[in-house]
Amino acid sequence: MRVLIDTSVWTDYFKSGANSSELDGLPDDNLVVINNIILAEPVPFLAIKKQYKVIELLNNITLLPLQTDWAEIIRWQTMCLSNGHNGVGIPDLLIAQNSKQQNCKIYSLDKHFRLLNKVIEDIQLFA
Repeated sequence: MRVLIDTSVWTDYFKSGANSSELDGLPDDNLVVINNIILAEPVPFLAIKKQYKVIELLNNITLLPLQTDWAEIIRWQTMCLSNGHNGVGIPDLLIAQNSKQQNCKIYSLDKHFRLLNKVIEDIQLFA
Protein backbone atom coordinates (compact mmCIF):
# COMPACT_ATOMS: atom_id res chain seq x y z
CA MET A 1 0.00 0.00 0.00
CA ARG A 2 1.24 3.49 -0.85
CA VAL A 3 2.25 5.83 1.98
CA LEU A 4 1.63 9.59 1.99
CA ILE A 5 4.61 11.10 3.80
CA ASP A 6 3.76 14.16 5.89
CA THR A 7 6.04 17.17 6.30
CA SER A 8 6.89 16.20 9.88
CA VAL A 9 8.55 13.01 8.64
CA TRP A 10 10.46 14.79 5.86
CA THR A 11 11.69 17.42 8.32
CA ASP A 12 12.92 14.80 10.78
CA TYR A 13 14.42 12.67 8.03
CA PHE A 14 16.48 15.51 6.56
CA LYS A 15 17.60 16.77 9.98
CA SER A 16 18.55 13.60 11.85
CA GLY A 17 16.34 10.70 10.86
CA ALA A 18 16.00 9.79 14.53
CA ASN A 19 12.22 9.35 14.37
CA SER A 20 11.71 8.57 10.69
CA SER A 21 13.90 5.55 9.99
CA GLU A 22 10.94 3.62 8.51
CA LEU A 23 11.17 5.95 5.52
CA ASP A 24 14.43 4.32 4.40
CA GLY A 25 12.83 1.25 2.81
CA LEU A 26 9.77 2.85 1.26
CA PRO A 27 11.30 4.62 -1.79
CA ASP A 28 12.90 1.37 -2.95
CA ASP A 29 9.46 -0.18 -3.18
CA ASN A 30 7.92 2.88 -4.93
CA LEU A 31 5.43 3.24 -2.10
CA VAL A 32 6.08 6.90 -1.23
CA VAL A 33 3.60 9.51 -2.43
CA ILE A 34 3.17 13.21 -1.73
CA ASN A 35 0.66 15.97 -2.43
CA ASN A 36 0.83 19.71 -3.05
CA ILE A 37 -0.21 20.60 0.50
CA ILE A 38 2.79 18.72 1.85
CA LEU A 39 5.13 20.15 -0.80
CA ALA A 40 3.99 23.68 -0.01
CA GLU A 41 5.40 23.44 3.51
CA PRO A 42 9.10 22.52 3.04
CA VAL A 43 9.84 23.67 -0.52
CA PRO A 44 9.86 27.45 0.15
CA PHE A 45 12.20 26.96 3.13
CA LEU A 46 14.43 24.64 1.11
CA ALA A 47 14.52 27.17 -1.74
CA ILE A 48 15.67 29.91 0.64
CA LYS A 49 18.38 27.54 1.91
CA LYS A 50 19.31 26.71 -1.72
CA GLN A 51 18.65 23.01 -1.17
CA TYR A 52 17.74 22.43 -4.81
CA LYS A 53 18.64 18.74 -4.88
CA VAL A 54 16.25 18.07 -2.00
CA ILE A 55 13.53 20.05 -3.79
CA GLU A 56 14.16 17.99 -6.92
CA LEU A 57 13.95 14.78 -4.91
CA LEU A 58 10.61 15.84 -3.40
CA ASN A 59 9.26 16.95 -6.79
CA ASN A 60 10.11 13.55 -8.29
CA ILE A 61 7.88 11.67 -5.84
CA THR A 62 4.53 10.50 -7.19
CA LEU A 63 2.09 13.38 -6.71
CA LEU A 64 -1.43 12.56 -5.58
CA PRO A 65 -4.19 14.68 -7.11
CA LEU A 66 -6.21 16.68 -4.60
CA GLN A 67 -10.00 16.67 -4.75
CA THR A 68 -11.47 18.55 -1.82
CA ASP A 69 -14.85 17.49 -0.48
CA TRP A 70 -15.59 20.48 1.73
CA ALA A 71 -18.74 18.93 3.21
CA GLU A 72 -16.62 16.03 4.47
CA ILE A 73 -13.93 18.40 5.80
CA ILE A 74 -16.59 20.35 7.72
CA ARG A 75 -18.10 17.13 9.07
CA TRP A 76 -14.68 15.85 10.17
CA GLN A 77 -13.78 19.17 11.81
CA THR A 78 -17.12 19.09 13.65
CA MET A 79 -16.38 15.54 14.82
CA CYS A 80 -12.91 16.60 16.02
CA LEU A 81 -14.24 19.59 17.91
CA SER A 82 -17.07 17.52 19.42
CA ASN A 83 -14.45 15.10 20.75
CA GLY A 84 -12.28 17.85 22.22
CA HIS A 85 -9.62 17.75 19.50
CA ASN A 86 -9.37 21.50 18.89
CA GLY A 87 -5.88 21.59 17.37
CA VAL A 88 -6.56 19.69 14.15
CA GLY A 89 -6.12 22.20 11.33
CA ILE A 90 -7.63 22.31 7.88
CA PRO A 91 -4.32 21.31 6.17
CA ASP A 92 -4.23 18.12 8.27
CA LEU A 93 -7.85 17.39 7.39
CA LEU A 94 -7.11 17.91 3.69
CA ILE A 95 -4.12 15.56 3.88
CA ALA A 96 -6.24 12.97 5.69
CA GLN A 97 -9.00 13.28 3.11
CA ASN A 98 -6.49 12.92 0.28
CA SER A 99 -5.07 9.74 1.81
CA LYS A 100 -8.56 8.30 2.21
CA GLN A 101 -9.53 9.16 -1.38
CA GLN A 102 -6.32 7.63 -2.75
CA ASN A 103 -6.41 4.60 -0.44
CA CYS A 104 -3.01 5.14 1.12
CA LYS A 105 -1.63 5.35 4.62
CA ILE A 106 -0.36 8.52 6.29
CA TYR A 107 3.13 8.51 7.77
CA SER A 108 3.36 11.44 10.16
CA LEU A 109 5.06 12.34 13.40
CA ASP A 110 2.31 14.90 14.01
CA LYS A 111 -0.02 13.97 16.89
CA HIS A 112 -2.99 15.48 15.03
CA PHE A 113 -3.19 12.47 12.74
CA ARG A 114 -3.39 10.12 15.73
CA LEU A 115 -6.23 12.24 17.08
CA LEU A 116 -7.94 12.16 13.67
CA ASN A 117 -7.54 8.39 13.55
CA LYS A 118 -9.50 8.10 16.82
CA VAL A 119 -12.39 10.13 15.41
CA ILE A 120 -12.36 9.08 11.74
CA GLU A 121 -11.99 5.36 11.21
CA ASP A 122 -11.27 5.69 7.48
CA ILE A 123 -7.85 7.23 8.16
CA GLN A 124 -5.03 4.70 7.93
CA LEU A 125 -1.76 5.45 9.70
CA PHE A 126 1.63 3.99 8.85
CA ALA A 127 3.64 2.49 11.70
